[in-house]
Amino acid sequence: MDWNRVEGNWKQFKGNVKEKWGKLTDDDLNVIDGRRDQLEGKLQERYGYAKDQVRKDVDDWFSGLK
Repeated sequence: MDWNRVEGNWKQFKGNVKEKWGKLTDDDLNVIDGRRDQLEGKLQERYGYAKDQVRKDVDDWFSGLK
């Protein structure tokens, strides 16, 4: 699976993202709209993670979807 599937089915993935990263608001999820760069940016903003940590966390979450 590639990230395009997440973008195309964002409404279906929003609940999963919210479950994983509960500090993200509904407004955050609407802004992200399935874009990985936006997701990573919001995670950095809400959790204070370093860019490398965010990328790893998103990769781990994404690989668990397969």
